[in-house]
Amino acid sequence: MSLDHPMNSLGFAKPPSETRVVVAMSGGVDSSAVAAQLASEGYDVVGVTLQLYDHGAALAKKGACCAGRDIHDARRVAETMGFPHYVLDYENTFREAVIDEFADAYLAGATPVPCIRCNERVKFKDLLNTARDLDADCMATGHYIQRKDGALGPELHMAADHARDQSYFLFSTTAEQLAYLRFPLGHLQSKSETRALAGKFGLTVADKPDSQDICFVPNGNYAAVIEKLRPGAADPGDIVDMDGNILGTHRGVIHYTIGQRRGLGIGGLEDPLYVVKLDADSKRIVVGPKEALSTRIVPLREINWLGDAPLDSRKEWPIMAKVRSTRPPREAILRPISATEAEVELLSPEEGVSPGQACVFYAPEGSRVLGGGWIWRGY
Repeated sequence: MSLDHPMNSLGFAKPPSETRVVVAMSGGVDSSAVAAQLASEGYDVVGVTLQLYDHGAALAKKGACCAGRDIHDARRVAETMGFPHYVLDYENTFREAVIDEFADAYLAGATPVPCIRCNERVKFKDLLNTARDLDADCMATGHYIQRKDGALGPELHMAADHARDQSYFLFSTTAEQLAYLRFPLGHLQSKSETRALAGKFGLTVADKPDSQDICFVPNGNYAAVIEKLRPGAADPGDIVDMDGNILGTHRGVIHYTIGQRRGLGIGGLEDPLYVVKLDADSKRIVVGPKEALSTRIVPLREINWLGDAPLDSRKEWPIMAKVRSTRPPREAILRPISATEAEVELLSPEEGVSPGQACVFYAPEGSRVLGGGWIWRGY
């Protein structure tokens, strides 16, 4: 093969036919469109779908990724486009790496984000290693995020369509993983372009609805899943104000989240009260006025840093910070404590910042993702 062969669309100096790419296929329209597009360009595509939890239960649940229907849909796309497709049983790995921590975090009064852990510990770790075992040159996914070549190597950037951007869920992608990953949908301007792409190839999933739930949490009922995983988890306890005065009783810490106002069962008060703290050890829910939810200082650990210089090479980094997936980035100052720990000062307070959530860093200008860390209580 000539060394001066032009770069193909995945960034390799060889023909697509000589470039093997493993596509992580969830059975949804996004990853299906990616696989079909790459196959149509002549790449050596191998589709891989992960079976992440009980297949029997999955068949009875609609609308979640990696369910029985989704495995069937992914297989049909592979058959339509003529590339091999494999289903890998990752149930034990998924339970140990994602579900167990999800349950334990809720029991400890945190608000976990299992989709981030799944990307970090399963899809971009074990599945990526599987792709390497298959002698693939790279692995492609249907995530809405961009990988751009920078002066010091690949950089992570927000999707062109900020309404679809998934950078919050991918902050823990390491530089080494980023070198191997490809995100062909990140530059698209809207989801309708993805559906049009799937329609162009005659894929039956072109009009398939987006998944809204966490794949192992039917109908968003976290408490029911945790009670099943951890019997006795929904023990009742006291609802107290910020001075410790008992205002009522609750039906289990796992049924409540930071910032919650409705469903507390303590009506009749002059001013509305919100959940400001979940004390799992004492089985207490602490409530207070809305202003008690405001947070400026956010302690972080398990930081994944994607900046050009080491995180702890400076005392402060001006950044834009995102503390919830549904909120826009806000101006902040990042102060490193070590290579993996830091404190973020939000220049304007945020409400409902909760342990277990992620705080994701962005460059002050432009679309670059600089990494992120996990919010904890700081003690």
